[in-house]
Amino acid sequence: MGGKVEAFLTTHWSDIGKIAADEDTPNHDLLNHLLKKYWKPVYCFLRHKGYGNEKAKDLTQGFFQEVVLNRNLIQCADRTRGRFRTFLLVALEQYLKRVHRKETSHKRIPKDKIFQLEQIDPAELPEPVAGLSAEKSFNYAWVSDLLDKMLAEVQATCCSQGKAVHWQLFHDRILRPIIDNTSPLSLEEICQKHGIDDTAKASNMIITVKRRFRAALKRYLRQAVASNTDVDDELKELIQLFS
Repeated sequence: MGGKVEAFLTTHWSDIGKIAADEDTPNHDLLNHLLKKYWKPVYCFLRHKGYGNEKAKDLTQGFFQEVVLNRNLIQCADRTRGRFRTFLLVALEQYLKRVHRKETSHKRIPKDKIFQLEQIDPAELPEPVAGLSAEKSFNYAWVSDLLDKMLAEVQATCCSQGKAVHWQLFHDRILRPIIDNTSPLSLEEICQKHGIDDTAKASNMIITVKRRFRAALKRYLRQAVASNTDVDDELKELIQLFS
């Protein structure tokens, strides 16, 4: 969804401030940035609230159209009160209560919808999401998307800096066992596969990529929270989500 994205997008409080400060002309690039980042967690949250596929899509459309794009939500956002996604989730709960009372969700969505959601059915959702609560499925979808983007960014950086082999070692030793739920290859097997003559060298190459990934993740989190202390809290929460 959203077409080709050539740059890594993050939700910065500074970006949100720019939208809120623009009283006359909304910055559509920044608004679209919020849509692309949060539509899937919102959709997953709604599905786990018991809404069907089409109803969840309509509610997602309506939430972004009415609450986000009219800028009421962004104008009320305050970075000192915590994470933006938590603020977004509270706003979504309030929106659902209003829709339930008025039962006019379909009427309030314009015919030319702001974007088209991908066709998602329960069978196509990631397996871990199926057993989670609505709020946890929201966070799981957000974290999964974050990790996908972080890994893509680190891979692109490694390849552009002549460290493609470093990335392949990291992928085979760290990522593939997680994705395939298999035991990791030994360092000896890794060296044989990629023609490296020293296991210590291979280990150092893997550590280099791990450090880059952690640095990229912390850099993103620092831009999305209010303080350095919050970064450590976010990292702990990410670990808890996947444990």
